Amino acid sequence: MWALTWSLLAGGAHASAPRPVPAPHSLAALCEQMARRLPNVSKAQCAAAGLAPGPGASFKGLPLFQRDVVSPNPLLRVLVVGGIHGDEPSSTSLVMHWIEHAVQTPSNIHWRFVPVMNPDGMFKDKPTRTNARGVDLNRNFPTPGWDKEAAHYWAKRTRSDPRRYPGPQPLSEPESRWLHDEMARWKPDLIVAVHAPYGVLDFDGPHVPPQRLGRLYLDQVGIFPGSLGNYGGVHKKMPVVTIELNSALRTPQAAEMRQMWLDLLRWTAERLGAD
Repeated sequence: MWALTWSLLAGGAHASAPRPVPAPHSLAALCEQMARRLPNVSKAQCAAAGLAPGPGASFKGLPLFQRDVVSPNPLLRVLVVGGIHGDEPSSTSLVMHWIEHAVQTPSNIHWRFVPVMNPDGMFKDKPTRTNARGVDLNRNFPTPGWDKEAAHYWAKRTRSDPRRYPGPQPLSEPESRWLHDEMARWKPDLIVAVHAPYGVLDFDGPHVPPQRLGRLYLDQVGIFPGSLGNYGGVHKKMPVVTIELNSALRTPQAAEMRQMWLDLLRWTAERLGAD
């Protein structure tokens, strides 16, 4: 009797166990993951975003989904990237909301949105800043002197923090190689990289930077060996706006996300000629 009862209980417990979420190889799986992991993003919103697998893939082979929103007469190409660090889901959420705004707001810009550049890190059971090989993708770009500077900075300034490991060599990771190649192939006039949680606006590049986006004010924090801002903005003279949201786990209010978007449009019109 006890054996039967235990068998039934065990079977019931097994039957009610949470269903594992599939790795996001397909759009349906991606939307299921996003609805579970991201703040303020639903399955319906994900499905409506029009995402499709791009040419890039993660170390584990997950596609880097993207969405292009193209005006009839685009004057600029702008690449917007979120989820470079897997433990910053709010960055991906902001990009998803901005896709909606790009569709609804006329502009003379060809937008390319990549909401999750590090799906291996973001969709782990316990999300990580680094990718599946333990590399901080935002320290893996080929800035001048990387071989000496990146290793020295990591050892001395971060005390070999594994969350900030720059990798064995520049562009050692497929995710950073994709972005490097996308910059050379597509030649964006501007890159917007969304991060969290320092609550500031940073800028690297040859133009006058935006002074604010919504409630985030410009506070140029310097350059780091192997960072996208250093490589793109300083070395390649391709302007990089780095957004640091206030929280990695919560998005700003809807009105604030829209104001950030409008401020970005205004700055591109004034400084980059998107009008």
